[in-house]
Amino acid sequence: MELVLEKIDFPEDCNVIFGMSHFIKTVEDLFEAMVNSVPNIKFGLAFNEASGPCLVRKEGTDDDLMRIAIDNLHRIGAGHTFLIVMKDAFPINVLPAVKACREVVNIFCATSNPVQVIIAETEQGRGVLGVIDGSSPKGIELDSDITRRKNFLLDIGYKR
Repeated sequence: MELVLEKIDFPEDCNVIFGMSHFIKTVEDLFEAMVNSVPNIKFGLAFNEASGPCLVRKEGTDDDLMRIAIDNLHRIGAGHTFLIVMKDAFPINVLPAVKACREVVNIFCATSNPVQVIIAETEQGRGVLGVIDGSSPKGIELDSDITRRKNFLLDIGYKR
């Protein structure tokens, strides 16, 4: 077995959801989950099929975001994984619907941070061991940090 580290490459103004699923119908169901959660959402979705023709399946509302999802997932190469790349929307808006999708087994991350995927590679194929989402903590929150956090949530419309 060999350990491989792959970076998920996506634009700074986007968010990603990286997860695992178990059935080809994932593509249609995740598409519906996305468009029913946020009207006019811009996203691309790719799903690595793990049997039969083993294709990278694709769907979405934005060709550029679909290409980004496809390129990343093809390079990651782990079966039954999916990647959603979205713009002008936050994971919090779609995660309940994505998690409720019957085929979804696990969500590894939902983030706008840099992401590295830790992969085990064997003669059979590749599997995801986990992800590195963003950076390690640099300190402990102070009162001034609490104020900034709360103001940020106000600024983006999640608090009144």
